[in-house]
Amino acid sequence: MKKLLAFDLDDTLAVTKSPIDDRMAAVLPKILDHFDVCVISGGKFEQFLTQVVNRLNANPEQLRRLHLMPTCGTRYYRYDLFKQRWQLVYAENLNRAQKRRITNALEEAAKSLGFWEDKPYGEIIEDRGSQITFSALGQQAPPEKKYAWDPDGSKKHKIRDYVVPVLPDVEVRVGGTTSIDVTMIGIDKAYGMKKLMEQLSFNKEELLFFGDKLESGGNDYPVKALGIDCLEVSRWQDTVNCLEAILHVVS
Repeated sequence: MKKLLAFDLDDTLAVTKSPIDDRMAAVLPKILDHFDVCVISGGKFEQFLTQVVNRLNANPEQLRRLHLMPTCGTRYYRYDLFKQRWQLVYAENLNRAQKRRITNALEEAAKSLGFWEDKPYGEIIEDRGSQITFSALGQQAPPEKKYAWDPDGSKKHKIRDYVVPVLPDVEVRVGGTTSIDVTMIGIDKAYGMKKLMEQLSFNKEELLFFGDKLESGGNDYPVKALGIDCLEVSRWQDTVNCLEAILHVVS
């Protein structure tokens, strides 16, 4: 029996970089009455708050069952009932030299392949502490432009394939709609799931993961490779349909 439902964020729970829809906001607190829930994605903690947590009408007990793992599981936050706030459980940060090499490699790859944007929407390469993220059009690009930039994922994979041989000591993965995520080696969504299972004394058979990047090289793939049951989705509507069906069974 499943005890925990885990989710990627962009294109799994919400439109990329956007708050969850009213329909998703209504269903997630009900899911939290029956399951622990983990959100694990390449975004920053603040993005998780904006896109998910601040949209929920959830009580403290429900929030205690919500596990936030930003930057692909390199950080883990849990709600502290006594302090009534989110607490950092761990962070696997990159060092200064690693960050510099990663940033240089990503910029070189994008420019060499002709994918460097001269007029981006915000930062193209962002230091998230435990992760460096390349966003081709900039961090604040409108969703419609992001979806149009690389509809088949080929551009992201070309950038990743260019960078991997240059950075053998870190993990390089296709991230969101226009992004590449780089973390310490071995620190990925599978690492996050393992840490969470240890925290909660759950086993793999008790987890179900929803994601849209489950192909080899995608940042959801390590969860699948770990042997956790996965459901592949392509948009948030697929996920909410599944959750409503699950509620129908467990309620």
